[in-house]
Amino acid sequence: MTGSLLLQSLVLGVLLGGLYALLAAGLTLYFGVMRVVMLAHSAFLILAAYLAWWFHQRTGLDPLLSLLVTVPLFFALGVGLQRLLISRLRPATMTMMSVLLTFSLALIVEGVLGLVFSGTHRRIQLPYSGSDLVVLGASIPVVKLIAFTLAAIALSGLYALLKFTRFGWALRATIQHREAAQLVGINTDRTAGLGFGLGLATAAVGGTALALDSTIYPSLHWHWIGPLMAIIVVGGLGSVGGAAIAAMVLGLGQSLLQLPLGTTWAQTLFYVALFATLMLQPRGLFGGRLAQRF
Repeated sequence: MTGSLLLQSLVLGVLLGGLYALLAAGLTLYFGVMRVVMLAHSAFLILAAYLAWWFHQRTGLDPLLSLLVTVPLFFALGVGLQRLLISRLRPATMTMMSVLLTFSLALIVEGVLGLVFSGTHRRIQLPYSGSDLVVLGASIPVVKLIAFTLAAIALSGLYALLKFTRFGWALRATIQHREAAQLVGINTDRTAGLGFGLGLATAAVGGTALALDSTIYPSLHWHWIGPLMAIIVVGGLGSVGGAAIAAMVLGLGQSLLQLPLGTTWAQTLFYVALFATLMLQPRGLFGGRLAQRF
């Protein structure tokens, strides 16, 4: 392996890890706030990707501009889903029943996408789609760099929101101890609804970033469920920071393994990491420490 090839794999791994961190952020919020396993999250990612594609086809403008519509739309949709569906589940069976409910929701979203857009594979073609940036002999696709930048901006905004705002404090308190948060006057039901909306808003950003460099089709969301679940389990359920670190590590590992093993076998890293975490550290690598901070 040449030095430039190794450097390129490392850089691509970092870019991939940043995207993974954004895609998994919403899943962490759902579980942290309400103990909801949101299997439909990846379906909403693909929905956002289709909306970005449709926006570009209709207007000819950069699909990133579609975020001005899809982010508030997905936030409102998330709040509505929490109040109309999720809040009706009994707390004692929340996690188990949420799997069944959101699995059904994923099938509905996939069906609607197939009905509206058909099963034809779609891809956004942009002026910079085939462009590369050469750094120290390593070729970096511009679209991957843009997707990483979008992910970094979104995750930085999420961090600032959770760390420095009253809503963020209330959300983190609800994640850490729901009953204690209620005792100090936090409206945990309202916070849960807004947290669910925030999680779905990250899906709008993540889906748009995904659309920049991926061929999309209605059933693509099944491809993402396993890797994203592995990321939040390895990072620690309820820990946004832990999920981000796990995403970067697994993204780097996948990129490096693609060289000797190929793309398909490199994907098994997620399932090996998931199995090892469940066997050795069920709370995740950062579930006990980093979850208290972020």
